[in-house]
Amino acid sequence: MNRTEEQTLALAAVFQTAQLVHNIASSGRYDDDDLQVCLQGILNTHPDSVTDVFGPPAVLRTGLQTLINQLGTSAQNRKVEIARYVIALLHLQRKLDKNPAMLGQIAEGIERARAQTEHYALTHTNVLANLSGIYSDTISTLTPKIMVNGEQQYLSNPDNVSRIRALLLAGLRAAVLWRQLGGRRWQILFKRKRIVDTAQQLLAQ
Repeated sequence: MNRTEEQTLALAAVFQTAQLVHNIASSGRYDDDDLQVCLQGILNTHPDSVTDVFGPPAVLRTGLQTLINQLGTSAQNRKVEIARYVIALLHLQRKLDKNPAMLGQIAEGIERARAQTEHYALTHTNVLANLSGIYSDTISTLTPKIMVNGEQQYLSNPDNVSRIRALLLAGLRAAVLWRQLGGRRWQILFKRKRIVDTAQQLLAQ
């Protein structure tokens, strides 16, 4: 896998978390496999490659398709909320990068979550609550805060709140990986077609 493909796959993971946050907030629905792929990216902090974090491109099909929908030429497939979440995650990643104390706090929380997975499934309520707590204690204190819009009946559900916060933490993790691989926000503007074409190729694998 070349560098452009690696960057695109990491960016697709950001889009996948944003899509799942939107789905949960607006309908209360989500794909459990998609959720698990995003969350496992949080725990793998010392990968040799992007596929070590998430697995083969096929497991990020939702993210790749969302990326294509959001960055492609067809405006009818775009969702403002998803774009807003992705932009916010990429912005917060840069702020987090300048806060070593918070990075250390997050790393400690991730170690606790990793220990939990020896006894519980990654999507178990206890693990989700821990990951949600990490987000609340750290990322949510940064500005601008990510405001999640949706239906109150779903946003008032404590389990959905935990899933959303855990996903936002996963989105930050994917954004960190994207930047480590050389991803920059200007590329989304000026190399959009190349990114979309690469995503389509990965989707076809």
